[in-house]
Amino acid sequence: MKMISKISKIVLALSVVGSSAFAQSLADAKKAIDAEQYQKAKTMLKNLTTTQANKDENFFYYGWVYVLQEYPDSAKAIFQKGIAVNPKSALNYAGLGAVAVLDKDKAGASTNFNQALSLAGKDSKPYLYVGLSYLLNNVDGKVPAEDANAAIAALNKGKAVNAKDAEILIALGDAYRTQLKNTDALSSYQAALDIDPKLAHAKVATGVIWKYANNFESSETEYKAALAIDPNYGPAYREWAETDVRWAFNDPRMASAKIKEATDQYKKYLSLTDLSLDSRLRYADFLLLSGDYKTLQTEAQALSKDAANNLKVYRYLAYAAYENKDYPAGLQAMNTWITKADPKRVIPRDYLYLGRLQIASKQDSLGIASLRKAASIDTTQADVYSDIGKTLFGQKKYLEAAEAYNTYTQKSRNAKLLDHFYEGLSYYYGFQDQYFSKDKSVKADTSLLAKADSAFSYVAQKSPTTPDSYVFRARVNDYREKDRNNIVGYAKPYYEKFIEVALAKGAPADKVKKDLAEAYVYLGTYAEFKDKDMAKATDYFTKAREMDPTNKQVVTFFSKKGGAAKGK
Repeated sequence: MKMISKISKIVLALSVVGSSAFAQSLADAKKAIDAEQYQKAKTMLKNLTTTQANKDENFFYYGWVYVLQEYPDSAKAIFQKGIAVNPKSALNYAGLGAVAVLDKDKAGASTNFNQALSLAGKDSKPYLYVGLSYLLNNVDGKVPAEDANAAIAALNKGKAVNAKDAEILIALGDAYRTQLKNTDALSSYQAALDIDPKLAHAKVATGVIWKYANNFESSETEYKAALAIDPNYGPAYREWAETDVRWAFNDPRMASAKIKEATDQYKKYLSLTDLSLDSRLRYADFLLLSGDYKTLQTEAQALSKDAANNLKVYRYLAYAAYENKDYPAGLQAMNTWITKADPKRVIPRDYLYLGRLQIASKQDSLGIASLRKAASIDTTQADVYSDIGKTLFGQKKYLEAAEAYNTYTQKSRNAKLLDHFYEGLSYYYGFQDQYFSKDKSVKADTSLLAKADSAFSYVAQKSPTTPDSYVFRARVNDYREKDRNNIVGYAKPYYEKFIEVALAKGAPADKVKKDLAEAYVYLGTYAEFKDKDMAKATDYFTKAREMDPTNKQVVTFFSKKGGAAKGK
């Protein structure tokens, strides 16, 4: 990750290109937007809205840049100026719909989109931007199915208006991609390239499909093809960098080389943009993606002097500070972000980090509430339940912890065997709390034992050489005994398996010795009272004494045995 930190020096060293170098045509402005040179595009479009103030489309594209940068208020003001120029401006009504999407105003979006399409006539561009607007709420490459379907419907209508509009086909591909309909997406991108083989955007979009399929070599081929079309097409370098990061995380053997390559590619991307505040915020996104939290914190601190212009800086300060264990700074930054930002800009991950920061700051109750809020806003945020489970377990709220762990292990792809183990522990300790409760109205729920046993059984199946799962299965099953004077031996096979696995690892550690003593005591007791085999019982208790001579049941057994011998 050290290589990534070099970018921040380059970012600080480079300056914004002067506006005098910019071409002044709408076509050039649109090209700058596609290349993610947003400051350059805004400078050109601002000029065009002055020199060609009677053209409503100039206002639309000017506002659209603000939409892409998530400045809805600025975008809205510009779109309204466009409508003032031309009350029948379909594009600017599409822009107002896009603002409503950002503001999560479904009714406003629908009204403005309907107005845009009613005015579109034979112009496919309003259909294009209605479709693209529905894709704005994109999180990690995914869009809610309802929005994606609305985008696809609008874009297909635009395609019917003009089947040769390559931008419509690319947008269709993007919409299909968010729903993992990769065959349809690839077909749309290829159709766009058939119309215009020089569309670098379509090549990059194809590379992104291969990225999410973890076919990284094919991704690189597409990015190289895009750069062969246009060597200065920045998005190709950005996507290449992000693909390299994903490659590094998926293949540890390639991690070092791919992180270095990602750094180089992102350096090229930055050199091709205008290096505005928004470009640097995108760089912060890259640092977050790559896990270089130290550089992210340094960069966010450098950006904090411009925080008044974009409060999102506080989000990066909070994320980085948490990952770097600077909890006071992180909590302050996150509280600033959440209290000052437009509530519509606050995302579930913000509450996730707020909860983690609160818990790390010993504000457990507040932290759990924040984590639950993250989950309630986005039900796909299953990973929050891991944090909730850990915190509740630490508070000895075992049944609540068990339910949190269960949700996590059932819904998250990131759940590990340790999470399943703690799920079992939580159910087990929750049962014990009921079993030993001094409140006589509390009845121990035996279904908790079944849930605990299921979790421990899963761990044992996936990791047969982990002894802890067997000893806890033994303890769980021991509670199934209804008559202690006439035991069935439900725990016996699990204690025997525990001994086998624990001793297979060589000399046991002190903690394991105590557990081995427990197992031998159980087997000895079983031999004494169930099998009526005193020799076998003595053998087991002798082994237990070797493991833990202070074990009370061991001491009692040999004291009783010694007394019996003296009596003889």
